[in-house]
Amino acid sequence: MALSDADVQKQIKHMMAFIEQEANEKAEEIDAKAEEEFNIEKGRLVQQQRLKIMEYYEKKEKQLMEPNVTLRVRQADKGVVESIVGRAQSDYKEKIKKDVQLKIDTENYLPAETCGGIELIAARGRIKICNTLESRLELIAQQLLPEIRTALFGRNPNRKFTD
Repeated sequence: MALSDADVQKQIKHMMAFIEQEANEKAEEIDAKAEEEFNIEKGRLVQQQRLKIMEYYEKKEKQLMEPNVTLRVRQADKGVVESIVGRAQSDYKEKIKKDVQLKIDTENYLPAETCGGIELIAARGRIKICNTLESRLELIAQQLLPEIRTALFGRNPNRKFTD
């Protein structure tokens, strides 16, 4: 029994549709496998870099935990600071779990005309933290400068950033 041309065409189209469906399923399977492998590799790389970052900061933490810190204050504030140095050392030890030696600089005081505060000096003078009232006010002024500029002069349409 011979097939007509229409039957042959119908059977060929059916076979083509079957082959195309199989190809699409195989492509989806390959895509899913590639996505899974990608996610596994990405997770491995992210974890590896996370460990590197954690090691880096642990190393930095060990280097910046200075055991000797010099305090510079106004001469008028020396007595107040001396009375709280012991408590500050014990608080530091409690929170950081390491000892620190706080020493008040008796040769170089902050200028008497300053409003008060403290300077911490560590790592043989390479690290200096200025926590005086003037430095705090300067920091606030720098942060508020864009708002002050806008309040005084209005918004400048030519500025992309407001810093």
